[in-house]
Amino acid sequence: MSATARAVTRAVEPLFLDRWSPRAFDSSVIPQEDLDTIFDATRWAPSAFNYQPWRLLYATRDGADWSRFLGVLLPFNQSWVQNASALVYILSDTLIAAPGSEEAKPSHSHSFDAGAAWALLALQATRLGYHSHAMTGVDFDKARVELGVPDRFRIEAAVAIGRIADKAILPEALQSREAPSGRKDIAEFVTAGNFPA
Repeated sequence: MSATARAVTRAVEPLFLDRWSPRAFDSSVIPQEDLDTIFDATRWAPSAFNYQPWRLLYATRDGADWSRFLGVLLPFNQSWVQNASALVYILSDTLIAAPGSEEAKPSHSHSFDAGAAWALLALQATRLGYHSHAMTGVDFDKARVELGVPDRFRIEAAVAIGRIADKAILPEALQSREAPSGRKDIAEFVTAGNFPA
């Protein structure tokens, strides 16, 4: 999509437009207080029965787990995530117990709910002057073992968080893509009534 496709035609909250997914990060250390604020935002995401099925596993670039967390990304993503300040894996609990019940049943909306939590994480990061970039370029089998993820949890995505850097630190092929993306017009995905024939 062209840069003009990002043009705003309605009174959308500017924070949504400020959020985008860069790959050039400055390798700075993120204060734990900022990271905790970003994580705290996920608590306020809506979820079925308020079950809050998301789980966040993270490592910071100055922490002992950094190389392990980085190592389960696919090589392309490792090449640029290495400069991020934090790397978060978002998981969702595929089972849910109704309020007042101990019986866990399959959850229909675990991924949907975890996606809501991711959106709030991304927006809070933006509000604090950071950027985030979610990705599914993960060796999910390796991640499950390396991160000790139980079978009932789905690994949804990984998220790099950090302060933006000059795009010149990226390989030349990525530099041209280092800009906010355009978006489809709502007419392409919103329909009044039944699914279009």
